[in-house]
Amino acid sequence: MSKKQLGDIHFRDPYIVVDQGRKKYYLYGSTGQNVWSGKALGFDVYESDDLAEWEGPIPCFRPEPDFWSDHHYWAPEVYEWEGRFYMFASFKADGIPRVTGVLAADQPQGPFEPWSRALTPQDWECLDGTLFVDNSGDPWMVFCKEWVQVQDGEMYAVRITRDFKEAVGEPILLFKASDAVWSVGGGDNQQNYVTDGPFLHRMENGELVMMWSTSGQEGYTMGIARSASGQIVGPWIQDPEPLFAKDGGHGMLFTTLEGQLCLTIHAPNKHPQERPVIFRLEEADGQFILLDQMK
Repeated sequence: MSKKQLGDIHFRDPYIVVDQGRKKYYLYGSTGQNVWSGKALGFDVYESDDLAEWEGPIPCFRPEPDFWSDHHYWAPEVYEWEGRFYMFASFKADGIPRVTGVLAADQPQGPFEPWSRALTPQDWECLDGTLFVDNSGDPWMVFCKEWVQVQDGEMYAVRITRDFKEAVGEPILLFKASDAVWSVGGGDNQQNYVTDGPFLHRMENGELVMMWSTSGQEGYTMGIARSASGQIVGPWIQDPEPLFAKDGGHGMLFTTLEGQLCLTIHAPNKHPQERPVIFRLEEADGQFILLDQMK
C-alpha cells in the first residue's frame, strides 16, 4: 500500500478522525472518481502519523449485493461513540430520495456495515448529516434538505436515539441558505440556493457556531452561523462575511495530537481537481483566524 500526500488524494468532503489511543489520523471523504455519476464502489480511508504522509486507500465500506443504495455515497463522517465507530453518510438509489444513513464498525478503518438505513425523512432529498451532542448528552443530527427539492436549501436538526438507529420527533428548521448575504443563487432565475456540509463547534467563549457551505461570488464558499441561544435550536444568525470564499469548503475542525486546532476543506470545488486541504487556525474573541496551510 502506497503512501501519499494530500495533493495525491482525490477526495471531496474530507473528514479527519484523531485517535489519541492509536496516535493516528484517519481521513475519510467522498471518492472523487465516481462522486457524481456511476455506481459507487463504497468508502475508503487513509491513515497517517503526521498529517503529511497518508497510507491508503484502505477500503472501509463495500456494500453487499443486496444493499439498497448504489450511488451518491457522499460526505462520510466517523464518530467514536460508546465503544464503537459510526459513519454518517449520504446514500441514494434511482427513484429513492437521498438520505443520511449510518454504518458501524469496531475499528476506525472498518470494515463498516449497515446500521441504520436513514435518519432523515423518507420523502426528503437530504445530505451531509453531522452529529451534535447537546449539554444533556443527547445526540442530534444536523443535515441539509437539498435545493433540488426546495429551491432555497434548508438546514435542519433532529434528535436521534442514543444507538443512532432512529430519529426522535420531527426535524426542526434552523435556517435557509439565502439567509446568508454571501450566499449566491444559481440556475436560470438565480433562485437555487445550496446548503452543504454543516459542522458544529463550541467556541472557547461558549458560543455555539456552525460551519456550512454554499455558492458564493468566487465559487464554493464556507461561512459561519451562530446560535443566539447557545442551543442547537437557535435562532441562528449568519456572520456577515464568509470564512473561506475562494472555491473551497465543506469543512470540519479537528485538534492535532499536539493540540493544534485545524480546519480541513476540499479545494478547489471543480471536478476532478478536488483535494483535501488542511489549515492551522486559532480562535480569538469568538472568531476563527486562518493561519498557514499545511504542506
